[in-house]
Amino acid sequence: MTRAARALIALALTAGCALGGSRIAMRSQLQVREFQTRTYDSKDTAMVMKAVLNVLQDDGFIIKTSNVSLGEMTASKERSANYWALIFLVRRVESWECSVNVTDFGEQTKVRVNVQTSMKDALGNVLYVHEVDDPIYYRDFFTKVDKGVFIQKEKL
Repeated sequence: MTRAARALIALALTAGCALGGSRIAMRSQLQVREFQTRTYDSKDTAMVMKAVLNVLQDDGFIIKTSNVSLGEMTASKERSANYWALIFLVRRVESWECSVNVTDFGEQTKVRVNVQTSMKDALGNVLYVHEVDDPIYYRDFFTKVDKGVFIQKEKL
């Protein structure tokens, strides 16, 4: 193998290792918090919390805990998924865990949501767990919350 070919392979391996890290590690904590948070022009935190609860339920989440005085809520959802591995059908379970923090912020209400996803095999062994770090996921979620807050304000 020529010296140029070895250098090219080493460069490709180095670049692959550098790009293969977690996406969340490439963003600062402040950047992640920014797309996980939305502020609403309402001092009624209970109403905003109710709107978030409705959106979670519409998305198939089951509310596990809710405490209006602390402004916290947790929810989860699961979905069975079947995958073909060679000639075998493999059953897996995808799960989402959601944590919500609703805070009085002067004349506004601040909402922070974070979601974690995981997958388990048919025996319950965890295959992976990772934070949902896609800004588009949170943008779409908060678009639904925006509509929910509007519905709650208008008492529709």
